[in-house]
Amino acid sequence: MPELPEVETVRRGLERTVVGRLITRAEVGRQRTVRRTSADAVINGLTGATVLAAQRRGKYLLAPLDTGDTLMVHLRMTGQLLLSEPGAGRPPHTHVVMHLAGQEASGHPPAELWFVDPRTFGEVVVFDPEHADVEVPELAGLGLDPLADEWGPTELGTLLRRRTTHLKPLLLDQHVVAGIGNIYADEILHAARLHPDLPGTALRHRDVVRIYDEMQRILNASVRAGGSTLRDAQYVDLMGAGGSYQDDHRVYGRAGERCITCGRGVVRRLVHSGRSTHYCPVCQRPRAPRPGPVRAGRAIRHTAGTSR
Repeated sequence: MPELPEVETVRRGLERTVVGRLITRAEVGRQRTVRRTSADAVINGLTGATVLAAQRRGKYLLAPLDTGDTLMVHLRMTGQLLLSEPGAGRPPHTHVVMHLAGQEASGHPPAELWFVDPRTFGEVVVFDPEHADVEVPELAGLGLDPLADEWGPTELGTLLRRRTTHLKPLLLDQHVVAGIGNIYADEILHAARLHPDLPGTALRHRDVVRIYDEMQRILNASVRAGGSTLRDAQYVDLMGAGGSYQDDHRVYGRAGERCITCGRGVVRRLVHSGRSTHYCPVCQRPRAPRPGPVRAGRAIRHTAGTSR
């Protein structure tokens, strides 16, 4: 699933090429993609609207329209937004098409914006932001956004240190920190030298500072690299190009390999509730929790092999 850096890369592409343009017509080819409302609601909500901005909240793309509504796109597992010239051959599983007028001031010719999604887990929604709590209530429940919000180690410590949950699921909890998934949670915890099973209540202040600093460093570096495109090549940017940050992964996808950080440990892979976690047992040694009741959580099974 595209995570914060990948979605931010797509957002920046929309900001450069789509903001300010009129949507002359819209097509919907698969009801499941617009399941939250209907095909007619999306077509009528987009047709004749001009895109005013390209925003992001966690993994959600948001585009306010001059009609007062907002377009929301969630890529989920396999969704892609692709910009193409009009009439180009559309890839299979193109479920929504937005026809964009040319923009003389910026030199943009007419174009088509496609939403492509083989597994149809993604969504395209047009909603009234005044009724967002009813139409897209999950947006209101999102936690702090690492790149969009003004916050620091103090706020992060408040979120993490009062919970007995293990660090890896804590970072994946979109109600705590919005936008981080498997890839970047593994990379952040490795860089911070913290074991993924360490409870939040066991964190010291310096641990929180390291998590915050590495979160900022890694997410910004990935955005500069255009995100991570894995072997399945599901994630690409608006122009169909892959990212390159996968070349800088230290542990994710490297199970069974020598740790390139310390040169001594062998990267391990854990499976917990169907999710993979990668870490180096030398760089990220377990630590005894602070005295007091700590919920142990479910047992974790150690395995070796691929990350997918």
